[in-house]
Amino acid sequence: MSNLRESAPLLDAYLSYFESARTPFTIPGHKQKTSALDAGLGAVVDADTPLYGGLDEIKLTNQTLKKAENLAAKLWGADYARFSTGGSTHANQAIIFALGKPGDKVAVSRTAHRSVLSALVLAGLEPIWMSPEIDGATGVPIGIGVSELKRALSEKPIAVLLTEPGYLGTISDLPALINAAHAVDVPVILDAAWGGHFGFHSELPRHAFQVGADALITSTHKALPGYSASALLLARTTLLSAERLEQSFETTHTTSPAGAPLASIDGVRALLETRGEELIGKLLSNIHRFKEMVQAEFPLPIFLYPSDFPEGRFDPSKIVLRVQQLGASGVDIEEDLQAKGIRVEMADRDTIVFLGTIADTQADFDHLADVLIPILKKRQEQRRESATALSWSVVPQRAASMRDAYFAETEMVTAANAVGRISADLIAPYPPGVAVVAPGELLTKQIVEGLSASRDAGVRIAYATDSSLATYRVVKNSQREITNE
Repeated sequence: MSNLRESAPLLDAYLSYFESARTPFTIPGHKQKTSALDAGLGAVVDADTPLYGGLDEIKLTNQTLKKAENLAAKLWGADYARFSTGGSTHANQAIIFALGKPGDKVAVSRTAHRSVLSALVLAGLEPIWMSPEIDGATGVPIGIGVSELKRALSEKPIAVLLTEPGYLGTISDLPALINAAHAVDVPVILDAAWGGHFGFHSELPRHAFQVGADALITSTHKALPGYSASALLLARTTLLSAERLEQSFETTHTTSPAGAPLASIDGVRALLETRGEELIGKLLSNIHRFKEMVQAEFPLPIFLYPSDFPEGRFDPSKIVLRVQQLGASGVDIEEDLQAKGIRVEMADRDTIVFLGTIADTQADFDHLADVLIPILKKRQEQRRESATALSWSVVPQRAASMRDAYFAETEMVTAANAVGRISADLIAPYPPGVAVVAPGELLTKQIVEGLSASRDAGVRIAYATDSSLATYRVVKNSQREITNE
């Protein structure tokens, strides 16, 4: 029996459902007995049960979900909490819909995930882009500077949207940013999809509410051991409307939420509450040991470390391999690792990200080190300078609103003819899913050539209408002179 179920009502309801006799005449149509029709299909669907008529009665008589969400709000120190089966993507959309009305401005970190940009288009909100500071030594974005935020605040946004931590584990000086925004009564929302573990160990950065933010969006399936696409939206409602949040959440969520993701969010919350410090402590110890084992084989520093950044501004559980220090290609190393059965979270020419979580054992990290070290030695060449990734280095040139460009009449043009045109697509190397160009922005020579070079290096380019990048979808009859390429 699970030790968590006594303190996790949704997890208990999920397990109890399968422990009870039942003859369902409700959805889902697989009725948990599709194995009788096909063993393979049954293996996928027969452990599934929904919230309605599964974890709770059809009429939600027991309010099991609300009980679990209240427990999450209490643990994180929020006064509003919702569980999402649509990932941080849905949670981002829900909170952005709750902020204002079409035409209102919001200050947004340029490192924002695609889901934030999509939500701005759907909600009709206008972004005031904030560019991150880039660390000269590592080429890594290290967060939004206070001066950059104050510049954005001068344009009177209704909210500030930050992506913290960034994909490579770095964090802005959040207390300073939040104080500046709160001084003019502007709420601060953190997309902390990769920071669900923050605040539960003394060596980790603090979570959103510990640094004074107004809302936290986080995935429970990234840094935490939750079901795919499970996420949390948590808020304090001093500067945000609970009624708008609830309306927006329901507007953008499915009316048929699956039970397993919901139960996993509840179980993860209970796990963090009861054993978070212990389990995260083991993870940090395992990662430290792994980095030492690999680093001992090479003279130059090949990982990012907390000491590379100001105190509290880097996630020590993040494993970021600086491949350019070895003069190797991260994409080539990724292929070598895949041939040995190891998959990485992200690889581009200069960087590889390995995701370690509390589910990993010391033996897992030892195996990774045993496989990785000889590959790195085989691929090692002459060190090269870090080329700042395209996603971090482009300064957007806005020519039309995202919403206008999204709904405009469009045409396909060759890559050469795309320079100087207004993009109708959002295009991003994935992961991390950070836009190089968004609808309404000019396609510059830097962007077109940079995307092509990234694709040629083996990086997946997502969301472009033509994934080969031979052609680009642009706003029809749009032509702009570009002075800054």
